[in-house]
Amino acid sequence: MNKKGEEKSMFDKLEVVEARYEELTKAISDPEVIAKQAEWQKLIKEHSSIEEVVLKYREYKKEKQRMADAKDMMEDKELKELAEADYYEAKEKLPHIEEELKTLLIPKDPNDDKNIICEIRGGAGGEEAALFAATLFRMYSMYAEKKHWKIDILNENETELGGYKEISFMITGKGAYSRLKFESGVHRVQRVPDTESSGRIHTSTATVAVLPVVEDVEIEINPADIKMEVFRASGAGGQHINKTSSAVRLIHEPTGIVVECQTERSQLQNREYAMKMLRSRLYNIEKEKQESEISNARKIQVGSGDRSEKIRTYNYPQGRITDHRIGMSIYQMENFLNGDLDEMIDNLSAADRAERLKGEEE
Repeated sequence: MNKKGEEKSMFDKLEVVEARYEELTKAISDPEVIAKQAEWQKLIKEHSSIEEVVLKYREYKKEKQRMADAKDMMEDKELKELAEADYYEAKEKLPHIEEELKTLLIPKDPNDDKNIICEIRGGAGGEEAALFAATLFRMYSMYAEKKHWKIDILNENETELGGYKEISFMITGKGAYSRLKFESGVHRVQRVPDTESSGRIHTSTATVAVLPVVEDVEIEINPADIKMEVFRASGAGGQHINKTSSAVRLIHEPTGIVVECQTERSQLQNREYAMKMLRSRLYNIEKEKQESEISNARKIQVGSGDRSEKIRTYNYPQGRITDHRIGMSIYQMENFLNGDLDEMIDNLSAADRAERLKGEEE
């Protein structure tokens, strides 16, 4: 399709979206619709999801009209200079608005508004890897705090030096998945460990998995496929910290997935959280399967979310954090580890949008 054809197709889409927006605006003000709360909430959500693109399209039409009006005014000698300035100002704005519209029309990730379950595991490097996993947990906790999100620890396997062999936690807050989904993968650290007396730099890794929290309706689990075990919750070094068996382990027999939750005092609450973890894991398997069926040429390089993909290096001697997917380095290690992640996340999101826009145009 040539450029003119692409533009016509885009504006045809925008007309349809605007007509739907107007339809929804009327519907959500209708007392009969408001009385049906479930339906009304659904319509409100749809209205909100297309509002930004509609307002941007109206801004585009306004500038287009401004150009047309200014062109007519140019016929008047007294107004010509003023009209020309107005015409060229509007003309300069249009390409920028057009680019924004293209971006806004990219289909939104349906999981973006979801809460997340994050799993961090110490990888290669023994105790130093476990300490790095703890550093990453602290970093994400501080980021969540800045965003006024809530954190609940679901499961933790702490080492005697205060590291984590693994830790799972839930983050609840608006846009949690959209902001943290690009964190999945292998994080590598290069630093001199506290336990190293000769001052040698060690390289260790930790794996991060970010999963959207999904509801029962989004993924069906046959209760007969789940084996449940209960055990006593344990602290650092394996000592038991509870006298009752409140910790829960769920084994999904068809896939072999095992999830544990031991942070709540109640066995019932631990089971509820473990089910959330299991649902998210199964949903992620299904999601990865669907994504792999999409042509490899269209696979988004930024956010494949592959747990084996080395995505970022934290080089302490140089005070540098490098994201290998976008080739971006930040030289503010302390701030970054204290949760100042927005600059990196914004650049990852922009690269993702560019990839998806390219995919839409192909």
